[in-house]
Amino acid sequence: MGAQLAVGAHVVAVLVVVLAAALLGRLAARAARQPEVIGEILAGILIVPVVAAVAGHGALAALLPPAVLGVLKYIGKIGLVLFLVGVAHELRRGSGGLGSRSVGWVTIGSFFPALVAGFAFAGWVVWSGGDELRGTAPVLSLVLMIAVALSVTAVPVLARILEDRDMMAGRNGKLSMAAAVFTDSTAWLLLVVAMGTASGGWSGVLRSFAVLLAGVAIALLGRVLLRGNTSSALAARVPKLLSVGVAVVALVLAIQMEHWGLTAVFGAFVVGLAMPNGEGAERWEAVTRPVASLGRLFVPVFFVVAGMGLFATPSSAMPWLAVGLATALAIVGKVGGGYLGARLGGETRRDAVTIGVLMNTRGLTEIVVLQAGYSAGLLSAGLFLALVVMALVTTALTGPLLSLIDLRARRTASSPVLELQGGRQ
Repeated sequence: MGAQLAVGAHVVAVLVVVLAAALLGRLAARAARQPEVIGEILAGILIVPVVAAVAGHGALAALLPPAVLGVLKYIGKIGLVLFLVGVAHELRRGSGGLGSRSVGWVTIGSFFPALVAGFAFAGWVVWSGGDELRGTAPVLSLVLMIAVALSVTAVPVLARILEDRDMMAGRNGKLSMAAAVFTDSTAWLLLVVAMGTASGGWSGVLRSFAVLLAGVAIALLGRVLLRGNTSSALAARVPKLLSVGVAVVALVLAIQMEHWGLTAVFGAFVVGLAMPNGEGAERWEAVTRPVASLGRLFVPVFFVVAGMGLFATPSSAMPWLAVGLATALAIVGKVGGGYLGARLGGETRRDAVTIGVLMNTRGLTEIVVLQAGYSAGLLSAGLFLALVVMALVTTALTGPLLSLIDLRARRTASSPVLELQGGRQ
């Protein structure tokens, strides 16, 4: 009993430090005009190497013994699952009323070129990256995993950027959000294939798709059951009680999905997609919002566990060549592809560049995808680290590039006025 209390006190102390670091990371990111999630990810991941560098790996092992790290792993996973319930609900709410020509072209442009860029990077990793970077995953699984990693757009972070810049109601914001919903949905399906081939060849793929279809059936059934007036009235009357129920169901489904060979993330998505998004959506948003907020609080713990896995051993060196190549291909695939798709959809050059830059936002969704691949053994520690850096760099570039586009547009708009004034003198 005393040992359990000691472990519990140790976990609470570590949680306080992690949450304080996450707060500082958010404040620093906000001061740098970056999405707060960038600061959280950096703070969570860098705690471990900073402690190891200052106090040594022995002190790190004492501060994060296996018993404490095991509890933190579950807390981080619980936080991630609860947070993604809200993300999935927002995805479904943001996917209504779409299907225009522009949305189709932006989706195609922002997904397929990025997928090709991912295949190119995967080819380099397999044939030239070295055995330590390549890892031991089957070639097909590794190639699909890397292609997914370069084709993802982070809907939650993108929504935050659009809201901060008052672009959510504008055409560029709506187009980028709609395309992000479709590209991420396709990327998750490809992740299922990658994990399925790694766990059991094509039989594993079939098993994974069977589980995925079961999840879709559960989501559709939940959508039917929750659509009625009775459930909507209940959501308005006792939202907090229903929030507890939603959280419990999400965690149970996440555990079951993981038991069936998929990532726990799919359990969260099933529950989030089951929430109504039509009439009465605001009532159900009041149910899912507390669940997502509680999860958001503990997501930084997820990053600490990831950092522990990467930096706890001295062998985890930064593969700078892989970082540079992955980042360059990611930018070309998303910004270039998004621009091309928007132009084919009839958008102006400036709007097309803006959309391409927005689609290059990866953030938390990318980290979740990478962590799923890393946990499944598809990514080596070095490759995971390189792709994490790529995700942070591409996301951090979004704000400055949007500001640069706005600055150039203002200068272009003022040029005719200056020329006219110069001609009158």
